[in-house]
Amino acid sequence: MSEASAAALKTELLAQELRALLESGNYDAVKLLLQPVQEVDIAEAIGGLPRTLQALAFRLLPKDEAIAVYEYLEPTVQQTLLERLRSSEVLELVEEMSPDDRVDLFDELPAKVVRRLLAELSPAERRVTAQLLGYEPETAGRLMTTEFIDLKEFHTVAQALTIVRRRARDTETIYALYVTDASRHLTGILSLRDLVVADPDERVGDVMTREVLSVGTDTDQEEVARVIQRYDFLAVPVVDREERLVGIVTVDDVIDVIQQEATRDLYAAGAVQAGDEDDYFQ
Repeated sequence: MSEASAAALKTELLAQELRALLESGNYDAVKLLLQPVQEVDIAEAIGGLPRTLQALAFRLLPKDEAIAVYEYLEPTVQQTLLERLRSSEVLELVEEMSPDDRVDLFDELPAKVVRRLLAELSPAERRVTAQLLGYEPETAGRLMTTEFIDLKEFHTVAQALTIVRRRARDTETIYALYVTDASRHLTGILSLRDLVVADPDERVGDVMTREVLSVGTDTDQEEVARVIQRYDFLAVPVVDREERLVGIVTVDDVIDVIQQEATRDLYAAGAVQAGDEDDYFQ
């Protein structure tokens, strides 16, 4: 049995056991069952449940884990949960999502629902979300996240490490660190490893790399994927027309793009137009 087949069987068995426990009302056992399971596997198991049980299973997850699981769910399951959760739960869920995943969700929702959710977000999250929604679909601007760590050249290595520790929990990735000037222009990059092994009294400007490969906000998402694949990046910085750093695209976002483009190729090969009502793949 291949590794992929074994993983699929494991998820199917998890979904069956999860359903049985939910239907019997054994909620403590559900929590124990899911405790050691990876978020992506929990999302797939929940997606395999009847719609009436999906929200129940989701509510049994710890808050922090629920946010991560939600971002892995299929769009149709995400929408089902929004319909079945209380409005306060929905707002908390959407507020805590990473900006790029929130935009992906909004792309799937009716405009009326998006306007309501936008209005209920905190000012900071509303501003970030509106910014991403303002970029053209399938571009780096739409794909990127604004959660990254930027440093200044005058920071010492010790100061930079303090900044990383303070902001790590609210940042999508900390393994690539970006250096900007007072006007937010991208001037350099360094890895977390470079920072950790450097002398604490050295300046960031002395240990960073000044040759930085970036993409623009209007760069097509397929080109972004090619850049990350070609150079084996964990993330690529995104700059606006004034060369100011506005976000990053991470490798996990690129994987989603590759899967999406592969699906389109399948449609094209079968002469099927994606989105048609008679789309037999859907």
